[in-house]
Amino acid sequence: MAFATEVLCVPMRVLLIEDDPEVTRVVVRGLEGEGFSVDAVADGVDGLWQATEGNFDVVVLDLLLPSLSGYRVCESLRERNNATPVVVLTAKSGEYDQIDLLDLGADDFLTKPVSIKVLAARIRAAVRRATGSSTNQLSHGSILFELEGHRCWRDGEEIALTKKESEVLYVLVAAAGSSVSRREIERAAWGVDFEGDPGSVDVYINRLRKKLGSDLIVNTRGVGFHLTSKRVIPRDG
Repeated sequence: MAFATEVLCVPMRVLLIEDDPEVTRVVVRGLEGEGFSVDAVADGVDGLWQATEGNFDVVVLDLLLPSLSGYRVCESLRERNNATPVVVLTAKSGEYDQIDLLDLGADDFLTKPVSIKVLAARIRAAVRRATGSSTNQLSHGSILFELEGHRCWRDGEEIALTKKESEVLYVLVAAAGSSVSRREIERAAWGVDFEGDPGSVDVYINRLRKKLGSDLIVNTRGVGFHLTSKRVIPRDG
């Protein structure tokens, strides 16, 4: 992935605190494929110790852990004035869970399952916000997306988007040209428990195409949607 290899000259160190072996395997392999260095622990107490004593750039944290819950891990880190960014990755998707974790000092909240591309982008964004090393923006091809405020530009021209349009677009920008399934978009934009109209993704994809250009979003049948990196110039006639 071009974005990761250009920015991460020295691998960013990630501490994954997760007790599910299969989730751990998938996340570790995926993040290492994105250029991160990942250490994993399966216990809340061990995770807190590693996060406190280790020199990690970010913590990816599950909530339901043996010995010590993810809530307490996050709270304890902040009580100790440890400012390492915490990205919560959990099967719990309730609004109050998100509010509680953000109030405790978490930097971001994602529900399982999540695209590794999206997780990697959210990790980088959390670290950039914590270090002040970036303007908190993502880009791919002609698209520039500002995380705070969810503003969007194409070829330097700002495009007005609704909140839901920007949430759907964010998933695609974060994937940086890789395909994202319809289900992944639903989970990211509407939540893991989404049971609405199965055509909602297509509705918002079509709205984005009308606002940003019909060439921008490509649908690969049976795979998903992805952003093109180049503008397609239609031929006359």
